[in-house]
Amino acid sequence: MPELPEVETVRAGLAALVTGRRIDRVTVLHPRPVRNHAGGPADFALTLAGRTFAAPKRRGKYLWLPFDDGDALLAHLGMSGQFRLDVPGAPLVPNTRVLFDLPQGQLRFVDQRMFGGLALSPGGAELPSQLAHIARDPFDPDFDLPAAIKKVRAKRSGIKRVLLDQTVVSGIGNIYADEALWRARLHYDRAANTLSFAKIREVLTHAHDVMAEALRQGGTSFDSLYVSVNGSSGYFERALAAYGREGLPCLRCGRPMVREAFMNRSSFRCPTCQRRPRGSAQ
Repeated sequence: MPELPEVETVRAGLAALVTGRRIDRVTVLHPRPVRNHAGGPADFALTLAGRTFAAPKRRGKYLWLPFDDGDALLAHLGMSGQFRLDVPGAPLVPNTRVLFDLPQGQLRFVDQRMFGGLALSPGGAELPSQLAHIARDPFDPDFDLPAAIKKVRAKRSGIKRVLLDQTVVSGIGNIYADEALWRARLHYDRAANTLSFAKIREVLTHAHDVMAEALRQGGTSFDSLYVSVNGSSGYFERALAAYGREGLPCLRCGRPMVREAFMNRSSFRCPTCQRRPRGSAQ
C-alpha cells in the first residue's frame, strides 16, 4: 500500500491539476471501486457531476478531494490505485476504472487490484468522518510529538506493530518503519513500553526524516502499481538501507541483512545492529 510519501506525491500532483475545476461528467467503468456508494455506480456518477474540486488533502496514507460545497471524495488507493490526468478520448491505460471529465482534461482512476476505492463523504471537506480515528502524521502542522511519544510508550506491543497502527501515528507503513528502525538500531519486536522517551523520539524523528527524503524523490516504486499523477515512478528504493535488502551487506556493519515474516508481510533488519530482544518468539 502506498505510504505517506507516495500519497503526498499524488496529492501534490492533483492539487496542481484539479483545484478549482468543475466535474462535467463521471463515467464508472467498473463498479467495484465505488462499491461503498449506497446508490450504486449510476448514482455515484450523477451525484458527483457538477461539483467543483477544492484543494486535495491528506492525513497519513489517506487522501481526499474536497468539493467547494463542503462534501469530499474520499480516495483509498489500496495496493494499486492511481490517478492519471489525460485528454478525453486518449487511449485508456489498462485497469482504468472511473473517468472524471473536466473542462481541461480527464482525470482517471486506475486500479489493478481494486483493494481501494472512491466514496462520497458528505460534509467531509475538512476531514471525512471515515478518517476521524486516524491519528495525525509527523508532517501535520498540528502533530504533537510529545503526545505521540506517550501514546507509543503506552503500548506493550513490539515497536514496529505500534508504528504501523494508524491510530497512534499515521503515515508510516512497512517500508518506512523498517528504515526508521534500522536507523535507530532497534529490533521490530522490542516492546514499545520498554523504550525510553528519548528512544521513541529518535524513532519517530527517523521516520519523519526518511519519509521526507523519500518525498523529495517522489516516493518508493518497486513496480508499476505506484506512479504519480503524470505517470512517473518514485526512485527512493535506490536509497533504502533496510527494506528489500535481504542478503545484502548492512550499510553500517557489513553483516548480511535478513528478511523475516511479520504480520503477513516481511521485515528486513541487520542481525548485528538490530539484535533480537530477550524472550522474543522468533
